Amino acid sequence: MTHSEAMGDGDGPCPLMANYGAPPVLFERGQGTELWDRDGRRYLDFLTGLAVVSLGHSHPVVAAAVAEQASKLQHTSNLFANEHQAPVARTLDALITGTPGPGPRHGQVLFQNSGAEANEAALKLARKYQGRGRHVVVSAFRSFHGRTLATLAATGQPEKHEPFQPLPEGFRHATWNDVDEFAAALDPTVGAILLEPLQGEGGVNPASPEFFAGIRSLCDDRGILLILDEVQCGLGRTGEWFGFQHFGIEPDIVTTAKALGNGMPVAAVWARADVAAAFKPGDHGSTFAGQPLALAAARATLEVMQEIDAPALARSTGAALADGLSTLARVNSVRGLGLLLAVELDRPVAKSVGAACLDAGLIVNALGDTSIRVAPPLNVSSAHVAEALAILGTALEES
Repeated sequence: MTHSEAMGDGDGPCPLMANYGAPPVLFERGQGTELWDRDGRRYLDFLTGLAVVSLGHSHPVVAAAVAEQASKLQHTSNLFANEHQAPVARTLDALITGTPGPGPRHGQVLFQNSGAEANEAALKLARKYQGRGRHVVVSAFRSFHGRTLATLAATGQPEKHEPFQPLPEGFRHATWNDVDEFAAALDPTVGAILLEPLQGEGGVNPASPEFFAGIRSLCDDRGILLILDEVQCGLGRTGEWFGFQHFGIEPDIVTTAKALGNGMPVAAVWARADVAAAFKPGDHGSTFAGQPLALAAARATLEVMQEIDAPALARSTGAALADGLSTLARVNSVRGLGLLLAVELDRPVAKSVGAACLDAGLIVNALGDTSIRVAPPLNVSSAHVAEALAILGTALEES
């Protein structure tokens, strides 16, 4: 399929830039774990828009909230408040701190539109809090933090840097799960360490408890802020509300996005109160961030997630899915947490297996040559899990 054909317009050159390549399918509708293309063919979505639609496509509660808000009030600007800002912020604060209601551990929230924007805002907040001379951020090799210039510089994948050099200065990288190497990267100019509790785009690589405990100790000893990028693994996906909660540590700044609006573009930065106070009026802004349409979706999404106990679903279904994946042909191992999993294959056929799955009606994606990412909705049914395992199993056997 050509780029123009995939866009539904086969006449003349495609009007869209080709930075995503030629999409193989044009989807027209979705419900729960299922998607249908423009020819009416059904697919199981075990990628959920890159861990975004964690409640499944077109969830009725979220859809109703968006429709109601769209007919009532769509935008006013951040010069004014809207009815959803405080409830969503308080819910995020309670889920991050684990302590509903006011208390010393609580922080404040800044809304953004995407994960990259949330990480960009977090980097600016850390610089403002630490002051001139403590601007350097250390992150991990194989991390992924976004595509803006600053978040790309923080991303620990040098191959992604080269087309856009020179990148902003003030970023260093150290080996994932290696406390000693992080310690060696620190000097008085370092103001923050930025980590994912579970590296998503870098290969679904979980942190070890010892690593996170060691990093927290380094930050405490040296007055360094610990920023946790929960854009992909936050909001129940790993089996806890946030990935860092597996490790028994407390963050200084947390970013979250993908699952927050179940498909609507919305993100948030949480920071402990004294760090949040570093931002003054005019320090950071965004025309669309925190607007009522997106936050209506976020409010409904968080309410449903709490009602169904999304982390518990991710733990139980994730364990069953991991067990099933580990029995398939060509599978060396399964890693990850909850319902963010990677299947490590015994040969470099991940891309062809991913394509074969798509042809057979299952959406997964390759992470490099030997790994396949699996991230279905948190409320995926056991019947859909069984169907997906059968499709993937056949694709692996034929690879």
